[in-house]
Amino acid sequence: QVQLVESGGGLVQAGGSLRLSCVASGSISSINVMGWYRQAPGQERELVAVETRTGSTNFAESVKDRFTISRDYAKNTVYLQMNSLKPEDTAVYYCAYAPASGGPYDGWGQGTQVTVSS
Repeated sequence: QVQLVESGGGLVQAGGSLRLSCVASGSISSINVMGWYRQAPGQERELVAVETRTGSTNFAESVKDRFTISRDYAKNTVYLQMNSLKPEDTAVYYCAYAPASGGPYDGWGQGTQVTVSS
């Protein structure tokens, strides 16, 4: 079992930056993929960015060139650096993990709210 705790959300003006953190605890060795998803009001949860243990990454088209994902294995933490934020980035951001690349996610964090004002 892996527990995930996100932090770093908040209110920011358009064009600003935020860095989200997600700390994993528990059965860390079972983690292969770590990802960030988001869900805006009235919309389905969508992929933002994922990174596998081998360093392969994938991003939503809407955030490419603005967001980066990184992992600090010593701290069991995955980060989402968000730059040039837009009002349409407003959502609850969730961290998730999967034991295998391409497989289902086994656990999710509680989410952190990101609000971008225009």
